[in-house]
Amino acid sequence: MQHKILSALGLLTLSAVSLNSAQAAQELRVQSSFNSGDYAYQYLQEHWAPKLEEMTDGDLSINIMATGAVVPYKETPDAVAMGLLDGDLTAPSYFTGRNPAFAILGDLTAGYDSPQQLLDFCREGGGEAALQTALDTIADGQIHVVGCGPYKREALVAAVPIRSVADLKGIKIRSPEGLAADVFQRAGATPVNLPFSEVFTALQQGVVEAADASAYVNNDASGLNDIAKYPIYPGIHSMASQQFTLNQDLWESLSDEDQQALHEWFYAAFEDLAKAVHEQDEKLVARDKAKGDITVIDWPQAERDKFREIARQAWSDYAKKSPEAQAALQANLDYMKKIGLMKGDGDSASQ
Repeated sequence: MQHKILSALGLLTLSAVSLNSAQAAQELRVQSSFNSGDYAYQYLQEHWAPKLEEMTDGDLSINIMATGAVVPYKETPDAVAMGLLDGDLTAPSYFTGRNPAFAILGDLTAGYDSPQQLLDFCREGGGEAALQTALDTIADGQIHVVGCGPYKREALVAAVPIRSVADLKGIKIRSPEGLAADVFQRAGATPVNLPFSEVFTALQQGVVEAADASAYVNNDASGLNDIAKYPIYPGIHSMASQQFTLNQDLWESLSDEDQQALHEWFYAAFEDLAKAVHEQDEKLVARDKAKGDITVIDWPQAERDKFREIARQAWSDYAKKSPEAQAALQANLDYMKKIGLMKGDGDSASQ
């Protein structure tokens, strides 16, 4: 009997320890810019949200919420600064109206050739610091940048063949206002600002002939390639970045080990997500090429370089709108020269 009682007490003790360990994990409430049905959102929830607790030895867990779950998507910095949210995992470009630097850091149109390049810029080339400086102008030091970078390179939806920069001339293209529209206009296209929800109908009715939309896998799911049968893949334009931030006081309350784990978690998650999205894109592209009813266009590198040089002039003019934007662009240019995407000719962002 005594043995049974001791065994029972031992089990209770172990259960109490397990319960206390489970309760010890501090949940981070982070609002994202993903819709709940997005491939990226589902992938992070399934593969990476559970890993944070493991990477922090049970100290932290993360609740990644869909866009608008707590506050409107453009208000996440304010909510993080006030502590209403613990953090955000969202697109810096949403905050362009508050500082032009967010346009440069959120989507340097036609800038990088792969998500890995831009992730490396954030982690090693000054991107995190530039984003921190921009956020400090709107949040008074109450937000800490944990990491930043993209998870996809968008394809360009097109209802007519566009095989070069010259072919953009006169093309009506759905594009967001601001930097992206300026780049397309300088290349000879006619930007049309439409909500994403109207892209399908606009292409179907000929209101536009091409569209800045999303990754190939998302465009396929939306049926855009079925009505615009000349997609450019890999895309020539957009590689939207994300920011992962935490409330500054919360960040400072974490151990050095947990801070480092959060940093490593973000980049590991986004590198894996970028790989997963790329694999999905490649499968669909191979399928469409085999079927033959969709013509997938891949621009030669010489045309991509020509488009980047056109875009560079738009970047430079846009960067003049704020000191933070100019510093952000200079950091990008320095890194792009370092990895061979730009000539090391000594040009500065102000030229």
